[in-house]
Amino acid sequence: MRKFLIYISNSHEAILKGIIILITVGVIAMLLPHKVRYKFDFQRGKAWNNNDLTAPFDFAVKKDPDSLKAERQEILKSVLPHFQMDTLVLFNAVKDLSAKVSEQVTDTFQRSKYLTAGKTILEELYSRGIIRITTNEQPGENGRLTLVIGKFSVTKTTGDFYEPRAAAAYLETRAASFTNMDPDVLVKVLNNAVTANVFYDKVLTEKVKAEKVNEIFPTRGMVQKGELIISRGELVSAEKFMILESLKSATESEIPDLKTTREIFIGQLLIIAIGLTVLLLFLAVLRKDIFADNRKVMLIFVLMMLMIGAYTAIMKFSTLSTYVVPLCVLPIVIRVFFDTRLALFTHVITVLILGSVAPNGYEFVFMQTIAGMVTIFSVTHLRKRAQLFISAGMIFISYMICYVALSVIHEGSLNQVNVTNMTWLVGNVLLTLFAYPLIYIFEKLFGLTSDITLMELADTNSALLRELSIKAPGTFQHSMQVANLAEAAAFKIGGNTLLIRVGALYHDIGKMEMPMYFIENQSTGVNPHDELSFEESASIIISHVIRGIEKARKNKLPDLIIDFIRTHHGTSMVQYFYQSFLKNYPEQIVDEDDFRYPGPLPFSKETAVLMMADSVEASSRSLAKPDADSINKLVDSVIDRQIEQQQFVNCDITFKDISSIKKIFKKMLMSIYHVRVEYPKSGN
Repeated sequence: MRKFLIYISNSHEAILKGIIILITVGVIAMLLPHKVRYKFDFQRGKAWNNNDLTAPFDFAVKKDPDSLKAERQEILKSVLPHFQMDTLVLFNAVKDLSAKVSEQVTDTFQRSKYLTAGKTILEELYSRGIIRITTNEQPGENGRLTLVIGKFSVTKTTGDFYEPRAAAAYLETRAASFTNMDPDVLVKVLNNAVTANVFYDKVLTEKVKAEKVNEIFPTRGMVQKGELIISRGELVSAEKFMILESLKSATESEIPDLKTTREIFIGQLLIIAIGLTVLLLFLAVLRKDIFADNRKVMLIFVLMMLMIGAYTAIMKFSTLSTYVVPLCVLPIVIRVFFDTRLALFTHVITVLILGSVAPNGYEFVFMQTIAGMVTIFSVTHLRKRAQLFISAGMIFISYMICYVALSVIHEGSLNQVNVTNMTWLVGNVLLTLFAYPLIYIFEKLFGLTSDITLMELADTNSALLRELSIKAPGTFQHSMQVANLAEAAAFKIGGNTLLIRVGALYHDIGKMEMPMYFIENQSTGVNPHDELSFEESASIIISHVIRGIEKARKNKLPDLIIDFIRTHHGTSMVQYFYQSFLKNYPEQIVDEDDFRYPGPLPFSKETAVLMMADSVEASSRSLAKPDADSINKLVDSVIDRQIEQQQFVNCDITFKDISSIKKIFKKMLMSIYHVRVEYPKSGN
């Protein structure tokens, strides 16, 4: 049991990695839809390259979209606008008539006659109907409309009703036909009472239209089981295409039984496991540093799960298109944190996994792979926010070209390109901009550092660097020179130039605590080391590494930058005080640990280059007469001594790299000290 626990303790990183992989495979498999995928690919106007296809079961043939659209338009055109006859209008008009008659006619007998005549005219007008039509409420062809009275409806034309002017004219003519009363008075008491009682009912009209559209049959006949659908080599005509589409839809929409679902799930597990295994092999062989770090592996897998989850979620909504899913967010984020190859590899694996469930798998894989490649090329050095917008524009162009090209191939005409899908692609590109805040979120969650953060840290107006320039101006200038040397050398050997520049700017921030104990900050001629023992002086010099680490953590600098502070002296000796001790106390036994930096050794190209640049720049300040010969000897001796002390055994730097670095340092130091190149004199 004890051995088992020891094994678990020693292998906990590998075990954790295994758990992360298993969880990722399981989550992705759960996210994918567990339904049967139609196994044949076909295109309208192309030959059927598979074997003869017979119907595996009975299924209905769907109507093609153009036919459905034409049928829908025809039905909508046939639905007449619906008008309602309001029976309360007559009641209110009679009520208003009574009030007007009482005001205008004083004689009781005459009042009764005017009231009876007025009611007669109103009933005649409203029984036929007075219609009001605006420009937005036009009736159908030949003025036809549907009149709804209560629960009954009847087809009418606008000529069957009075329009307001016609109603007014009828009122005057009809009033003149009554004897023994003044027609002007009758018209006067009726004028305000006569209003329209037939109105357009938009809600009812739209409801009827919707009901009619819903009655459209989406299918046009059946194909019987065993019936030959298409023969090998036969051209996929428009009719055959719809039959094949109907079979595909019926196959994929059929709800599988428990056994089928289980087998589909197992197949998906295998597909996902194969994809992730290839990705992990890539990491284990070519990016061992990422493979060894479970945080980084988890970041990659979480991104993959997010993209797959977003795509499969959109697939469940018929009102949304999968074209809107911003899959290019994945290569952007991976490229910002890692490198181009890993970004492309991860994107391709994700697209291939989704291609097993995406509609039109080939088109999906082609479009997303091309868009992903363009994305990676456009964010090779994502250091400004504007670059993300440029990248979004390039992604949109690549999507558009791919989509139009594939559409023309399938439809045979540029006029048949679906403009709606282009709109979804615009939404896709806009959502891709979400990568910027996502980078910040992942930085905080996984403790990683992006180029965007490094750019912010490289600003010499940041609080910490401003404090360094004030408290230790000599150290600040030294750091700037080291940054220039290291950046040039890193560029030459293919290192991360931005990372090494930031590391160089912050590598000596520990000197802010006791700046006057470092020679570059001594401007008064007073050296505080003169009153200390050699061991105490060495201790103060060495302590700037520990103080720098503490200062960096207090200011929440990324671990990536703290590594430069920790390793920039490796396990080298404080040579000046060590040699001084040996010279002044030859008879005493010296404890070398009192004069040695605690380490660790540099473990990357960037940290190794910084150690070289730091030592070379500091040593160059002691040159009494800087010239080409002295600078060459200085650079060679400083770096060769570091090699002898095995300071670079833990990093992947080659002798060829070191030779290139020496040349860069020599060239730049000569420029700094304005050393002129001596040309050979002519023999004449």
